[in-house]
Amino acid sequence: MKDSLGLGLMSGTSLDGLDLALCRFRMIRGKVNYQILDAQTVSYSNQVESFLKSAHQLSARDFLEFNVTYGQFLAKSCNQFIKKTKVHPHFIASHGHTIFHEPVKGFTTQIGCGATIAANTGLTTICDFRSLDVALKGQGAPLVPIGDELLFGDFAACLNIGGIANISFNKNGKRIAYDIAIANIALNYLCQKLSLPYDKNGLIARENGLDLYLLSTLNQLPYYTKKGAKSLGREDFEKSIQPLVNKLEVKNAISTFTHHLAEQIALNLNKHKIPEVLCTGGGTHNQFLIELIQAKTQCRLIVPDRLIIDFKEALIFAFLGYLRLNGQTNTLKSVTGARRNSVGGAVYSGR
Repeated sequence: MKDSLGLGLMSGTSLDGLDLALCRFRMIRGKVNYQILDAQTVSYSNQVESFLKSAHQLSARDFLEFNVTYGQFLAKSCNQFIKKTKVHPHFIASHGHTIFHEPVKGFTTQIGCGATIAANTGLTTICDFRSLDVALKGQGAPLVPIGDELLFGDFAACLNIGGIANISFNKNGKRIAYDIAIANIALNYLCQKLSLPYDKNGLIARENGLDLYLLSTLNQLPYYTKKGAKSLGREDFEKSIQPLVNKLEVKNAISTFTHHLAEQIALNLNKHKIPEVLCTGGGTHNQFLIELIQAKTQCRLIVPDRLIIDFKEALIFAFLGYLRLNGQTNTLKSVTGARRNSVGGAVYSGR
């Protein structure tokens, strides 16, 4: 496996912008070392955010058109980032933005045309990382755990609190990972009713009371009793959670959901007797949420520097692209429940 420079792109379900991370990967004594050379978050315009929110309702023709338009946005963002950094990567690895995720029905869709990115940047582009695993009867998610294993394996577990909260850890020599609960998808949705992008530092949740009936109802959602590989998507929020939180005054709903999320995360940390966990993702900046989790578990929450908090997923998607180009496994059946491990991702040449 050769030394390589990759540009990882990540757009999460919380819709807080496009993360770009320029990363160097080197094989040293049989282990891959990484370095984030530069990183940036590109905020979405109101128009792009609106399209991403409603893309699942577009006609087939309009959806395909937006797939290309969003791919052009990704390519433009890459070109501007590369011009700024003055470092030319060997490849781009794009997660895209998840619009549909229904692995039980055999499909998952991340928008952002890879061919368009490759054509407009001149760089080899890897995209559509999830579809092969879904075709192999897997969940197509989470994909980050192989990066947790190979790049962050010194930690007992990794917790990401983004639009969806998920966990990854090693058990009996196998990497286990799954989505814990809907997270910032719900909290940001509620905050936007108050014309706020998010609950900064968890201040709204801290200063308002919670509704015990709603808390109990949320904690009894059927997803939490599912066994084996499992994952969540925007559809789960809209079907199971949005109708519940809409019944409550907004600030109380924010407080209640924050407590609910903390309880579910702590419950899973305690269930697996995890001694320490690396915390990343936008939710890690929510001080009140972190305090609530820590109060409910003896597991030590490790909060790294801001670069890792905000760009770990973009880094790992660059790493998934690196593995794909080297023909190495980048999707684990122990995580997704697929028939076998796989080397996922569609590759478009930039030449």
